[in-house]
Amino acid sequence: MAILTRVVGTAVLLLLALAPAAPAAAHDERDPVYPDGTGSVPTYRTDGPRLLVCKDDPADFASRIAAFPSEAKTRNQALFAECQRTGYRHIQAAVDAVRLPGTRILVLPGTYREEPSLASPPPACADLRAPKSGNQLYQVLSFEQQRDCPHVQNLVAVIGKRDLQIEGTGVSPLDVVVDAAYQRLNAIRADRANGFYLRNLTAQRTTFNAVYILETDGFVIDRVTGRWNDEYGFLTFADDHGLYTDCEAYGNGDSGVYPGAASNINANRGHQVDRYAIEIRGCYSHHNLLGYSGTAGDSVWAHDNVFTGNGAGVGTDSAFPDHPGMPQNHARFERNVIGDNNEDYYRYVRDGTCARPYAERGYEQGVVCPAVGLPVGTGVINPGGNYNIWRDNWVYGHKYAGFVTSWVPGQVRGDTSLRAQFDTSHHNRYLGNKLGVKPDGGIAPNRMDFWWDGQGRGSCWQSPSDAGAEPLALPACGHDALPAGLGSNRAIAEPGKLIKLYVCSDYSLGERRMPGNCDWYGARGLARIEVQWALGEALLLGLVGLALWARVARRRTGGPVGRRPTSRPLGDDGQAGRRMRGSAGWPVLLLLAGLAVGVFGTAAEATWWTPTGLLLTGLGWLGLGWSVRAAGRTGLGWLTVALGGFALLGALDRGLLMVPVTPIGPVWIRILLELVWVPWALLALRRRPAAAPTQPPARPVPQPTA
Repeated sequence: MAILTRVVGTAVLLLLALAPAAPAAAHDERDPVYPDGTGSVPTYRTDGPRLLVCKDDPADFASRIAAFPSEAKTRNQALFAECQRTGYRHIQAAVDAVRLPGTRILVLPGTYREEPSLASPPPACADLRAPKSGNQLYQVLSFEQQRDCPHVQNLVAVIGKRDLQIEGTGVSPLDVVVDAAYQRLNAIRADRANGFYLRNLTAQRTTFNAVYILETDGFVIDRVTGRWNDEYGFLTFADDHGLYTDCEAYGNGDSGVYPGAASNINANRGHQVDRYAIEIRGCYSHHNLLGYSGTAGDSVWAHDNVFTGNGAGVGTDSAFPDHPGMPQNHARFERNVIGDNNEDYYRYVRDGTCARPYAERGYEQGVVCPAVGLPVGTGVINPGGNYNIWRDNWVYGHKYAGFVTSWVPGQVRGDTSLRAQFDTSHHNRYLGNKLGVKPDGGIAPNRMDFWWDGQGRGSCWQSPSDAGAEPLALPACGHDALPAGLGSNRAIAEPGKLIKLYVCSDYSLGERRMPGNCDWYGARGLARIEVQWALGEALLLGLVGLALWARVARRRTGGPVGRRPTSRPLGDDGQAGRRMRGSAGWPVLLLLAGLAVGVFGTAAEATWWTPTGLLLTGLGWLGLGWSVRAAGRTGLGWLTVALGGFALLGALDRGLLMVPVTPIGPVWIRILLELVWVPWALLALRRRPAAAPTQPPARPVPQPTA
């Protein structure tokens, strides 16, 4: 078995080597430095040094606060009068004036376009030497370059400040708007800004992120809205002691909420951990490509959030290069509402909308330009994560699947070591989720609850609802939340699903490239790549099997099928020939029926079609193999019988009980045997059967003479 695993693994690695280069990361950043972890989550402060920011149009200000409750209105009027005397007109000017840790910047209602930040850069910043991002749209600057040239990419830059709190004084986050007007990558950037607290404002219309917090130990995003950005609403990267609370994100081309490459504090632990690096609670992320995503989203605890109306609800992965903390591990999702994430934003790529300049795409009217490829209509996507827990979430109303779990070999993220090819998709748990049920008790089934490519060890799933799972036989979780029985131990995904993932991942926004034979982007029936492969395999095996049966039947009966034997080759007697003519057709009929049913099963996932097809195919192979053996082709006959045995084992594996312990599934062994069987059978068909020996003419019996 170990040798076989190596053979199959080598074949997979060759496939990966021939694959397109690993996808450029949706997020490119300098090589980050993790914080040392000695910080803490900052608390909201109402005292200490403060600076005021406001605009200088009294009439506009009055109209903005006119509908405020009296207490809030009175407070803002007093702050406006003070700000006119001693305050600043731009947020960045106040940030630059901060001298003491613990300072608060109060931003009064208004729209802040930060015009000084948009001025032509000084000569030293006009031509920086730095690498380009994977999509060639911006430079990847060092910390020193960000510090020295803060507005090349950022509208408001908080670089190296400690314990700074920026908050809007309005009633809602929409009362204070930081608007980049698609002229900067980031509306607000906090870089190595330990203790950063951002509260009660909106950041919008960037070519990258509304809010970006990097290499920071201790931050809070509190009642902040991030909207209409080309990629992320909120991006935090290589941070520790972070908290998102009561945030809202919508209209973003990648995800609303992205805690990527969070501090990898639990890398060598099991499911029992002391703390999480990032907490996300009470947020509402909707009408983005993804509600939440996190490449290397390590040690994240997301609970009591709502992810609805996106292309997909949640994605946490190991699928992009140049992110520290790979493979992704230890995310915990509890009591989140993940429903009705079915928005197909790829239509804006097809019709050319996303090829227009940013300001002309219509983000404010609901356009979203997908930064990455993913299966539309999915609640949770977990490509390549380890030790993740999904517990007590509402997951409903998805047109593709509630959960998708898949393998990500290291080659995809740029790691070519052999060990890295098999280090993902292990020890994930799916426990107590309300599948196909809304929080109010309403019924909204997923098309299927779980889709799994079969790879990984130590993971377990709760029982699906009536919507079922693909495959039907998932390793179950026991009462102790551990895998029941021997669990799974697969090093390699099922081949059909591996091909599908390989093809479907070839998406590019910049090149307007979407695989036409992938159901993620609308392909149906025979247009799907995995159905095409299944049909091709069925046609090849069916035709060769039919021809072999015809040859065997003719050989055993001594003439064309259906005619009475004219001779008795290979030692058959007349009675055996009659049995052959009467019964030898059933194996090939079962074989052809099973192959056809298997194709339908590939198209109709999470049904009994696939295991039923394998059962019929296996019985057909067994019967045909016995006939081939009896006809004198002993080696080919036993190989055909072996094909039948592994097809039956595959029916068990896909339909009733996943075969435990084995590092590869029965399907891989069956395919390897088919690669031997087809040319062997074709060679057998080319050989003319030996002619029946002719009897010498009988000698005349001498007649007695009189």
